[in-house]
Amino acid sequence: MSPILTGLVTIAIAVAGCAGYFYASNWVLDRVIFPPRTDDRGRNIARANLVRPWLFILPAMLFLSVYLIYPVVGSFWRSLFNRSGAEFVGLGNYTEMFAEEGFRVALFNNILWVIFVPAAATFFGLLVAQLTDRLRWGNLAKSMIFMPMAISFVGASLIWKFVYANDPDIGIINALRDFVGLEPVDVLQVAFWNNFFIMFIMVWMQTGFAMVILSAALRGIPEETIEAAIIDGANPFQIFFKIKVPQITGTILVVWTTITILVLKVFDIVYAMTGGNFDTEILPSYMMDYMFRDDGRATAVAFVIMVIVTPVMVWNIVQARREMR
Repeated sequence: MSPILTGLVTIAIAVAGCAGYFYASNWVLDRVIFPPRTDDRGRNIARANLVRPWLFILPAMLFLSVYLIYPVVGSFWRSLFNRSGAEFVGLGNYTEMFAEEGFRVALFNNILWVIFVPAAATFFGLLVAQLTDRLRWGNLAKSMIFMPMAISFVGASLIWKFVYANDPDIGIINALRDFVGLEPVDVLQVAFWNNFFIMFIMVWMQTGFAMVILSAALRGIPEETIEAAIIDGANPFQIFFKIKVPQITGTILVVWTTITILVLKVFDIVYAMTGGNFDTEILPSYMMDYMFRDDGRATAVAFVIMVIVTPVMVWNIVQARREMR
């Protein structure tokens, strides 16, 4: 059977199965569990209506349990075993991991990423959104800045590898150094600072996302508040920092935390730029180092990443719900 035909058959079976499930479950609910042909018909109908939403939620809850909850519990359980999975070591993988220098370097670099990338991307996004808001060619500028969002992480890394190239004829940084008479340097091998050169790729890509969201938020500010501030003699800086920014603080926080979640899961850029060498390791790349040689340690790192990401994600959802009210 061809792939197209297989896909069509699968879709048809899935749709028919969903329709059959909802029809059968509603029939059982209305005819068997809470039959209307009783003396208490009104109460049975009310009870059935209370249960009915759960019939629609039940399949999603089952899928979440199978594909989300079970893998999390299973991963934690697997992290309590040794490399081969035959011997139970308890929290041994975690204690060894936290004692290892490579993990501490990766954790420190992740902290740098969480501090620098969301702050820089949100700042530049807000700056561009404000500066291009009233310009005739503002939409063109926004399109150019948003364009890196269409590039994959690996593709962007390859582009910036040319920018950081050690050859003055290729790399822009070393071309400038050569112009002022300095020796070429491989910026990706300069300890500590190489992390910022890699992080800037992420900032370059996420500035467009922050700009689009914050630009919409700025356009949603009531003109009356701005006009009142102008009448009171406020200058452009005061209008921006004391009138506009306080009114879009919730949106700024949502953008910040959304980028933070993405940063905590990023792997492609570091792997493509340095492979985690020269002290640029982060937790996802550190996990990949153990993926094929120590499954217990790798799952322990994955669980640590999940523990770090979850509070940020929950907080982001709470803030997004507040924005929707």
